[in-house]
Amino acid sequence: MHETVAVLGAGAMGELLAAGLHRSGWEREALVLAARRPERQREVEERRGLRTLLDAAEAARGRRVVVVAVKPPDVPALIRQIEEVITSDQVVISLAAGVPIRAYESAFGEVPIVRAMPNTPALFEEAITAYCPGRYAGPEAVRSATAVLSSVGETIALDEALLDAVTAVSGTGPAYLFLLAEALIEAAIREGIPRHAAERLVKQTARGAGMLLAGLEASPQHLRAQVTSPGGTTAAAVHVLEERGFRALVEDAVQAAAERSRELGRRAEELL
Repeated sequence: MHETVAVLGAGAMGELLAAGLHRSGWEREALVLAARRPERQREVEERRGLRTLLDAAEAARGRRVVVVAVKPPDVPALIRQIEEVITSDQVVISLAAGVPIRAYESAFGEVPIVRAMPNTPALFEEAITAYCPGRYAGPEAVRSATAVLSSVGETIALDEALLDAVTAVSGTGPAYLFLLAEALIEAAIREGIPRHAAERLVKQTARGAGMLLAGLEASPQHLRAQVTSPGGTTAAAVHVLEERGFRALVEDAVQAAAERSRELGRRAEELL
């Protein structure tokens, strides 16, 4: 039997995680969400069939694993709502970008905390989640946390100092790929391809390329070289991307996202 889980925050990631847990075998009775607005409560219950409360403390009380899935600015208020019901035999998983483990430990005391950063493919059990346990999170607590996190995809343990960069790479990464897909679709349309065909071509290309990247041991550089014949069409396209600074743009984007994650964490700590 799976351990009970409360997901505090019924936004996009909270809903995706809860839905992924249910899809991967968690019974409905073992799951509960907490939403802030009645309309969101009704929406999640109707769409997912999962119990959703408006009282975060009630949702968290007695649950083995408590997942903080609210936006970073909302973490201080949530902590104040639940600090009286959180006990040392629970495990708190934080998905809030930038908010450090010490912020929770200072509020909850000797409670096992695991800071984590998943991404939206959790809906299809295809997430990648980096995590770091706090100083009170022993092996049993880590097992409980990783059971929840691995139910929606792969996990990797990393030092907390790296989690802001993880947020900028894998946490934000799907948006980069979606933006690339948008640009490819629009470019295809400008070349005369009908929108319905352009969308189908780009979506399946993204899916297939992702499967190659994840399913083969070859590096991205090797895979790219395989489809880049000298003097060919791919070489012409890659030349334009490299000449216009594609790599530098990606590096700047990741750096900006990482710094924003650190800034959000600092602001949340200031409010505690």
